[in-house]
Amino acid sequence: MTQRPPRSPAPTDAATLAGLAEAALEAGVAIRRIEAEGIDPSHKADLSPVTAADHAAEAIICAALARILPGVPVVAEEAMALGAQVNCGNRFVLVDPLDGTKEFISGNGEYTVNIALVEDGTPVLGIVYAPARALLFAGRPGAAFRAIRAPGAAVDAQDWTPIACRPVPVGPIVVAASRSHGDPATDALIGRYEVAERIPAGSALKFGLLAEGKVDLYPRLGTVMEWDSAAGHALVAAAGGSVTRPDGGPLTYGHTETGYKVHGFIAWGAGGPARASTAD
Repeated sequence: MTQRPPRSPAPTDAATLAGLAEAALEAGVAIRRIEAEGIDPSHKADLSPVTAADHAAEAIICAALARILPGVPVVAEEAMALGAQVNCGNRFVLVDPLDGTKEFISGNGEYTVNIALVEDGTPVLGIVYAPARALLFAGRPGAAFRAIRAPGAAVDAQDWTPIACRPVPVGPIVVAASRSHGDPATDALIGRYEVAERIPAGSALKFGLLAEGKVDLYPRLGTVMEWDSAAGHALVAAAGGSVTRPDGGPLTYGHTETGYKVHGFIAWGAGGPARASTAD
Protein backbone atom coordinates (compact mmCIF):
# COMPACT_ATOMS: atom_id res chain seq x y z
CA MET A 1 0.00 0.00 0.00
CA THR A 2 1.31 3.43 -0.93
CA GLN A 3 1.58 5.69 2.09
CA ARG A 4 0.71 9.37 1.87
CA PRO A 5 3.58 11.72 2.68
CA PRO A 6 3.20 13.36 6.09
CA ARG A 7 1.42 16.70 6.10
CA SER A 8 3.75 19.63 6.62
CA PRO A 9 3.58 21.21 10.07
CA ALA A 10 1.45 24.28 10.55
CA PRO A 11 3.35 27.51 9.81
CA THR A 12 3.18 28.89 13.34
CA ASP A 13 6.53 30.67 13.30
CA ALA A 14 7.20 34.32 14.04
CA ALA A 15 7.89 35.12 10.38
CA THR A 16 4.46 33.94 9.26
CA LEU A 17 2.79 35.91 12.05
CA ALA A 18 4.71 39.01 10.98
CA GLY A 19 3.52 38.47 7.42
CA LEU A 20 -0.09 38.37 8.54
CA ALA A 21 0.48 41.54 10.56
CA GLU A 22 1.90 43.25 7.49
CA ALA A 23 -1.22 42.32 5.52
CA ALA A 24 -3.43 43.84 8.24
CA LEU A 25 -1.36 47.04 8.34
CA GLU A 26 -1.62 47.35 4.57
CA ALA A 27 -5.39 46.84 4.72
CA GLY A 28 -5.53 49.56 7.36
CA VAL A 29 -4.26 52.09 4.81
CA ALA A 30 -7.23 51.47 2.52
CA ILE A 31 -9.69 51.49 5.41
CA ARG A 32 -8.47 54.81 6.76
CA ARG A 33 -8.42 56.37 3.29
CA ILE A 34 -12.04 55.43 2.66
CA GLU A 35 -12.96 56.57 6.17
CA ALA A 36 -11.44 59.98 5.42
CA GLU A 37 -13.12 60.27 2.02
CA GLY A 38 -16.55 59.50 3.45
CA ILE A 39 -18.34 56.26 4.25
CA ASP A 40 -21.31 55.29 2.08
CA PRO A 41 -22.68 52.08 3.61
CA SER A 42 -24.97 49.59 1.92
CA HIS A 43 -26.50 46.34 3.16
CA LYS A 44 -25.91 42.70 2.41
CA ALA A 45 -28.61 40.08 1.95
CA ASP A 46 -28.72 39.49 5.71
CA LEU A 47 -29.22 43.25 6.20
CA SER A 48 -25.85 43.71 7.92
CA PRO A 49 -23.97 46.84 6.82
CA VAL A 50 -21.04 46.75 4.41
CA THR A 51 -18.81 49.47 2.97
CA ALA A 52 -16.22 49.93 0.26
CA ALA A 53 -13.61 49.63 3.01
CA ASP A 54 -14.70 46.04 3.78
CA HIS A 55 -14.18 45.03 0.15
CA ALA A 56 -10.93 46.95 -0.35
CA ALA A 57 -9.37 45.53 2.82
CA GLU A 58 -10.41 41.99 1.93
CA ALA A 59 -8.86 42.24 -1.55
CA ILE A 60 -5.56 43.45 -0.07
CA ILE A 61 -5.47 40.71 2.59
CA CYS A 62 -6.34 37.91 0.19
CA ALA A 63 -3.64 39.01 -2.24
CA ALA A 64 -1.12 39.05 0.62
CA LEU A 65 -2.20 35.61 1.83
CA ALA A 66 -1.58 34.16 -1.63
CA ARG A 67 2.06 35.18 -1.16
CA ILE A 68 2.43 34.35 2.54
CA LEU A 69 0.54 31.03 2.60
CA PRO A 70 0.32 29.87 -1.03
CA GLY A 71 -2.26 27.18 -1.61
CA VAL A 72 -3.92 27.59 1.80
CA PRO A 73 -7.70 28.10 1.44
CA VAL A 74 -9.11 31.44 2.58
CA VAL A 75 -12.57 31.93 4.07
CA ALA A 76 -13.18 35.69 3.89
CA GLU A 77 -16.37 37.38 5.04
CA GLU A 78 -17.28 39.42 1.99
CA ALA A 79 -16.47 36.65 -0.49
CA MET A 80 -18.64 34.27 1.52
CA ALA A 81 -21.47 36.83 1.53
CA LEU A 82 -21.31 36.79 -2.27
CA GLY A 83 -21.64 33.01 -2.38
CA ALA A 84 -18.05 31.78 -2.51
CA GLN A 85 -17.52 28.07 -1.90
CA VAL A 86 -14.33 27.05 -0.10
CA ASN A 87 -12.98 23.58 0.69
CA CYS A 88 -11.29 24.36 3.99
CA GLY A 89 -9.45 21.10 4.58
CA ASN A 90 -7.33 20.81 7.72
CA ARG A 91 -5.59 24.15 7.32
CA PHE A 92 -7.19 27.41 6.23
CA VAL A 93 -7.35 31.13 6.96
CA LEU A 94 -10.33 33.07 8.32
CA VAL A 95 -10.52 36.76 7.42
CA ASP A 96 -12.77 39.51 8.71
CA PRO A 97 -11.47 42.52 6.78
CA LEU A 98 -13.39 45.02 8.91
CA ASP A 99 -14.85 43.67 12.13
CA GLY A 100 -17.24 46.15 13.72
CA THR A 101 -18.63 47.81 10.61
CA LYS A 102 -21.23 49.56 12.77
CA GLU A 103 -18.41 51.07 14.83
CA PHE A 104 -16.61 52.07 11.63
CA ILE A 105 -19.72 53.84 10.33
CA SER A 106 -20.28 55.56 13.69
CA GLY A 107 -16.75 56.96 13.67
CA ASN A 108 -15.75 55.76 17.14
CA GLY A 109 -12.65 53.91 15.90
CA GLU A 110 -13.53 50.61 17.61
CA TYR A 111 -13.17 48.38 14.56
CA THR A 112 -10.52 45.83 13.68
CA VAL A 113 -8.95 43.75 10.94
CA ASN A 114 -8.97 40.07 11.95
CA ILE A 115 -6.82 37.34 10.38
CA ALA A 116 -6.51 33.81 11.78
CA LEU A 117 -4.74 30.66 10.62
CA VAL A 118 -6.68 27.55 11.62
CA GLU A 119 -5.10 24.10 11.94
CA ASP A 120 -7.26 21.02 12.51
CA GLY A 121 -10.12 23.19 13.74
CA THR A 122 -8.03 25.27 16.17
CA PRO A 123 -6.86 28.86 15.55
CA VAL A 124 -3.06 28.85 15.88
CA LEU A 125 -2.13 32.33 14.62
CA GLY A 126 -4.15 35.48 15.20
CA ILE A 127 -3.88 39.13 14.19
CA VAL A 128 -6.29 41.74 15.56
CA TYR A 129 -5.47 45.22 14.25
CA ALA A 130 -7.31 48.47 15.03
CA PRO A 131 -6.26 50.95 12.29
CA ALA A 132 -7.91 54.02 13.88
CA ARG A 133 -6.01 53.38 17.10
CA ALA A 134 -2.79 52.18 15.44
CA LEU A 135 -3.06 49.22 17.81
CA LEU A 136 -1.84 45.77 16.80
CA PHE A 137 -2.34 42.49 18.69
CA ALA A 138 -0.65 39.29 17.51
CA GLY A 139 -0.58 35.76 18.89
CA ARG A 140 1.12 32.46 18.08
CA PRO A 141 1.39 29.34 20.27
CA GLY A 142 2.92 30.34 23.58
CA ALA A 143 3.47 34.03 22.76
CA ALA A 144 1.19 37.07 22.47
CA PHE A 145 2.14 40.65 21.66
CA ARG A 146 0.91 44.23 21.52
CA ALA A 147 2.37 47.03 19.41
CA ILE A 148 1.57 50.55 18.25
CA ARG A 149 1.71 50.57 14.46
CA ALA A 150 0.10 53.11 12.14
CA PRO A 151 -1.50 51.77 8.96
CA GLY A 152 1.19 50.99 6.41
CA ALA A 153 4.02 51.15 8.95
CA ALA A 154 6.81 48.60 9.03
CA VAL A 155 5.98 45.54 11.12
CA ASP A 156 9.22 45.57 13.21
CA ALA A 157 8.17 42.47 15.10
CA GLN A 158 11.31 42.51 17.23
CA ASP A 159 9.88 45.58 18.99
CA TRP A 160 6.51 44.04 19.83
CA THR A 161 5.69 44.04 23.55
CA PRO A 162 4.88 40.61 25.07
CA ILE A 163 1.51 40.47 26.82
CA ALA A 164 -0.36 37.89 28.88
CA CYS A 165 -3.78 37.34 30.39
CA ARG A 166 -3.84 38.09 34.09
CA PRO A 167 -4.97 35.39 36.53
CA VAL A 168 -8.70 35.68 37.12
CA PRO A 169 -8.96 37.22 40.61
CA VAL A 170 -10.58 35.50 43.55
CA GLY A 171 -13.33 38.05 43.98
CA PRO A 172 -14.93 40.65 41.71
CA ILE A 173 -13.89 40.53 38.07
CA VAL A 174 -13.66 42.99 35.19
CA VAL A 175 -15.81 42.10 32.19
CA ALA A 176 -15.66 43.19 28.55
CA ALA A 177 -19.01 43.40 26.78
CA SER A 178 -20.16 44.27 23.29
CA ARG A 179 -20.98 47.91 22.69
CA SER A 180 -23.41 47.25 19.83
CA HIS A 181 -24.56 43.65 20.18
CA GLY A 182 -25.77 43.08 23.72
CA ASP A 183 -28.27 40.32 24.41
CA PRO A 184 -30.23 39.14 27.47
CA ALA A 185 -28.49 35.75 27.69
CA THR A 186 -25.05 37.37 27.87
CA ASP A 187 -26.27 39.87 30.45
CA ALA A 188 -27.66 36.99 32.52
CA LEU A 189 -24.34 35.14 32.40
CA ILE A 190 -22.43 38.25 33.49
CA GLY A 191 -24.94 38.65 36.31
CA ARG A 192 -23.83 35.33 37.79
CA TYR A 193 -20.49 36.85 38.82
CA GLU A 194 -19.34 39.60 41.14
CA VAL A 195 -18.39 42.34 38.69
CA ALA A 196 -16.08 45.16 39.67
CA GLU A 197 -16.31 46.89 36.30
CA ARG A 198 -17.97 46.33 32.94
CA ILE A 199 -16.09 47.75 29.95
CA PRO A 200 -18.02 48.22 26.70
CA ALA A 201 -16.02 47.95 23.47
CA GLY A 202 -16.57 47.19 19.81
CA SER A 203 -15.26 44.43 17.56
CA ALA A 204 -12.45 42.04 18.48
CA LEU A 205 -10.82 44.72 20.62
CA LYS A 206 -12.41 42.92 23.57
CA PHE A 207 -10.15 39.93 22.93
CA GLY A 208 -7.20 42.32 23.04
CA LEU A 209 -8.32 43.70 26.41
CA LEU A 210 -8.41 40.14 27.73
CA ALA A 211 -5.06 39.17 26.23
CA GLU A 212 -3.23 42.14 27.74
CA GLY A 213 -4.69 41.55 31.19
CA LYS A 214 -7.14 44.45 31.41
CA VAL A 215 -10.26 42.31 31.76
CA ASP A 216 -10.98 38.82 33.08
CA LEU A 217 -14.03 37.72 31.12
CA TYR A 218 -15.48 38.34 27.67
CA PRO A 219 -18.70 36.39 27.03
CA ARG A 220 -20.79 36.46 23.87
CA LEU A 221 -23.80 34.16 23.82
CA GLY A 222 -25.38 35.52 20.66
CA THR A 223 -24.52 33.93 17.31
CA VAL A 224 -21.45 35.28 15.53
CA MET A 225 -19.40 34.05 12.59
CA GLU A 226 -16.13 32.15 12.71
CA TRP A 227 -14.22 35.07 11.19
CA ASP A 228 -15.46 37.26 14.06
CA SER A 229 -13.86 35.17 16.80
CA ALA A 230 -11.01 33.05 15.37
CA ALA A 231 -8.23 35.68 15.46
CA GLY A 232 -9.18 36.79 18.97
CA HIS A 233 -9.41 33.15 20.03
CA ALA A 234 -5.84 32.51 18.85
CA LEU A 235 -4.66 35.69 20.59
CA VAL A 236 -6.25 34.86 23.95
CA ALA A 237 -4.98 31.27 23.86
CA ALA A 238 -1.48 32.54 23.05
CA ALA A 239 -1.71 34.89 26.05
CA GLY A 240 -2.61 32.09 28.45
CA GLY A 241 -6.39 32.41 28.49
CA SER A 242 -9.15 30.21 27.14
CA VAL A 243 -12.02 30.47 24.67
CA THR A 244 -14.73 27.80 24.78
CA ARG A 245 -18.27 27.15 23.74
CA PRO A 246 -20.86 28.37 26.27
CA ASP A 247 -21.12 24.81 27.63
CA GLY A 248 -17.38 24.70 28.27
CA GLY A 249 -16.61 22.41 25.34
CA PRO A 250 -13.91 23.15 22.77
CA LEU A 251 -14.71 25.85 20.22
CA THR A 252 -13.61 24.61 16.80
CA TYR A 253 -13.63 26.14 13.32
CA GLY A 254 -14.23 25.18 9.72
CA HIS A 255 -17.88 24.17 10.09
CA THR A 256 -19.19 24.61 6.58
CA GLU A 257 -22.25 22.57 7.56
CA THR A 258 -23.44 25.39 9.82
CA GLY A 259 -22.45 28.20 7.46
CA TYR A 260 -19.47 29.07 9.71
CA LYS A 261 -21.74 30.15 12.55
CA VAL A 262 -20.48 30.25 16.14
CA HIS A 263 -23.32 29.86 18.60
CA GLY A 264 -21.68 31.89 21.34
CA PHE A 265 -18.41 31.65 23.24
CA ILE A 266 -16.91 32.47 26.62
CA ALA A 267 -13.36 33.86 26.85
CA TRP A 268 -11.55 33.87 30.20
CA GLY A 269 -8.23 35.07 31.49
CA ALA A 270 -5.71 32.72 33.10
CA GLY A 271 -7.30 30.21 35.45
CA GLY A 272 -10.79 30.56 34.01
CA PRO A 273 -14.04 30.68 35.96
CA ALA A 274 -12.84 28.47 38.84
CA ARG A 275 -11.35 31.52 40.56
CA ALA A 276 -14.21 33.97 39.98
CA SER A 277 -16.74 34.63 42.73
CA THR A 278 -20.38 34.19 41.85
CA ALA A 279 -23.04 36.68 42.85
CA ASP A 280 -25.62 35.52 45.36
